[in-house]
Amino acid sequence: MAKEFSRTRRIAQQLQQELAVVLQRDMKDPRIGFVTVNDVDVSRDLNYAKVYVTFFEEDVKLVEQKVEALDAAAGYIRSLVAGRMKLRVMPELRFIYDSSLVEGMRMSNLVSRVISNDEAKQKQHGVEPDAAQDETKEEGDK
Repeated sequence: MAKEFSRTRRIAQQLQQELAVVLQRDMKDPRIGFVTVNDVDVSRDLNYAKVYVTFFEEDVKLVEQKVEALDAAAGYIRSLVAGRMKLRVMPELRFIYDSSLVEGMRMSNLVSRVISNDEAKQKQHGVEPDAAQDETKEEGDK
């Protein structure tokens, strides 16, 4: 049975924190812009690390350019992080775009839009939104 907090997971968490600091403070590349490090997945032998990042861009081409810029600077970023962490082997960094944050915001906007459209239709038909909810609760109790 694996330990609850394995060494690779602890290293991944520390690597995520250090990468976030390095990308925010030390990277001066304007192509990268503002980047968020969502997660880091380190291989068991600590040779490779998948770094999941998010940008506040929705344009696919811009996102691809930013990931390519991160991949091009991976060696430099790795050296900066290696100076901050006390590891015998510093993992090779592979940057992967994580669209879950953007998809979550899109889904939230869709739900909000549906709710507002539903409330608008209820007002248009002369039914109060709260009264309609109360009626459905009463029908369910019967």
